[in-house]
Amino acid sequence: MEKNIIIKGVREHNLKGFDLNLPRNKFIVITGVSGSGKSSLAFDTIYAEGQRRYVESLSAYARQFLEQMKRPDVDHIEGLSPAISIDQKSAGKNPRSTVGTVTEIYDYLRLLYAKIGVVHCPGCGREIKRQSVDEIVDRILGLLRGKDRIQILSPIVKGRKGEYRRLFEDLKARGFVRVRVDGEIYHLDDEIRLEKNIKHHIDLVVDRIVVEDEDGLLERITDAVEVALKEGGGTLRVIIDESEHLFSEAFSCPVCEIDFEELSPRLFSFNSPYGACPHCEGLGARMMIDEELVVPDKSLSLMEGAIRPWGRGRYTYQMLQALADRFGFSMQVPFRDLDPKIQRMILYGPEDGEIWKYPEGKGFEGVIPWMMRRYRDPTSRWSRREVERYMRVIPCKECGGTRLNPIARAVKVGGMGIAEFTALPISEALSFIRNLKLSDREMAIAGEIIREIEARLEFLMSVGLGYLTLDRASSTLSGGEAQRIRLASQIGSGLVGVLYVLDEPSIGLHQRDNRRLIETLRRLCEIGNTLIVVEHDEEIIRSADHIVDLGPGAGEHGGWVVAEGTVDE
Repeated sequence: MEKNIIIKGVREHNLKGFDLNLPRNKFIVITGVSGSGKSSLAFDTIYAEGQRRYVESLSAYARQFLEQMKRPDVDHIEGLSPAISIDQKSAGKNPRSTVGTVTEIYDYLRLLYAKIGVVHCPGCGREIKRQSVDEIVDRILGLLRGKDRIQILSPIVKGRKGEYRRLFEDLKARGFVRVRVDGEIYHLDDEIRLEKNIKHHIDLVVDRIVVEDEDGLLERITDAVEVALKEGGGTLRVIIDESEHLFSEAFSCPVCEIDFEELSPRLFSFNSPYGACPHCEGLGARMMIDEELVVPDKSLSLMEGAIRPWGRGRYTYQMLQALADRFGFSMQVPFRDLDPKIQRMILYGPEDGEIWKYPEGKGFEGVIPWMMRRYRDPTSRWSRREVERYMRVIPCKECGGTRLNPIARAVKVGGMGIAEFTALPISEALSFIRNLKLSDREMAIAGEIIREIEARLEFLMSVGLGYLTLDRASSTLSGGEAQRIRLASQIGSGLVGVLYVLDEPSIGLHQRDNRRLIETLRRLCEIGNTLIVVEHDEEIIRSADHIVDLGPGAGEHGGWVVAEGTVDE
């Protein structure tokens, strides 16, 4: 393999056709005045050609899914490796993306909490213990009221895609008669056709019992419970008349009488319906109509257009006048002087939910419910955009911005929930992980997971990001922060033989953190990578193995190699 990256006749943008030899597996800094051609050399020539050659080495099928880069204006380049660019672009606008998900630390946390998490009841807060078959049977008997009809079901498919023909055939061969598919009961002798690409819920009907007398009832329910738990992996469902109850061999709260399914990583995913807060759907915030934007100037009267979305239109005037006549208030006094109950009724509708008619013959629902109805209307994008002018993003009141449902929030490791852990600054999160006291059994189960979490937190600390939290939305990161997070992820990946190209990684970084950043960059080189950094910071320039200074000026006055070599040279 070539010891150098050899570049001949580079003329991309304002570069003047010079030749250049860069050492491989070294820390190289390209510096110079702004506009001198640093990015043209580093990104538009070296990175672009390395990426282009890598993509061309793939099959035609794979290439169609990747962006094709044009060949840079250069006579010849040799000694290139597959290239990765780590620039200062934002981390994206996906509202579900966080520091934890970008660095994959959150994936390991989900595993950790699923493996050794201690379940607590979200209702009373007490620790949840596993329950026996006898305890489950006693609870079922306690729910019976006279001559009830009982169905005992075993959940065997939970929200997964497929047709499940072979499953139905197997159940029928084993003597079972019925299943419940997506809420509907089917006989296994019938042909059951399911959509292959739709998620389904399938429950096996283990027994159906009509409670007429108590002779043999206990034994029959016990047998059915044992079979249901075996088929359902420790959980069962009981339908008593119209009410349905979940029972679990794993976890149950005897006070609140709530049963929980076995812990799994998806329970802690806010991108999954099994773990996400049902109110904000895992976003941690909701778009809500702000009263202050609906009535921005409370010194105006309703006659003068205090309700901004409605203005002074004839139709809305008739509505408000009919409301004033019915409830006895004036349209001409300032909105702030109206009785607070009247203000709330105008904004949210009558408290008792009464639907009454005004002259046009339609019911008054309140300004904000009327706006929300228009916002949810899928047929009108224009209405949706209009209503969004009066909305603000506010933290979800149900989950407190944690994005997770109550059960996921109630699982603890070392006395701390996953949402609490991700809300810690990375420096404190690392300290918590290092001081976590676990039993020998827990360490045998989760030791490798903990070591991976600790290593990735250390990488973030090494690039000066100890002040961030893992639940920080990626869209709120600065370009420099996003770049250093991607840099930390690359260190964690352990790739070798790669050409990394970075754009001013020190930007926005305090001087005291520079040394740690330099050590991190050197670590990439030490494991067998070439590092090309566009940089102005003197400390980083002096730390480089090889320096290329472009200039002497900007634009057409730049594009020349002014100096090249080590710091001493």
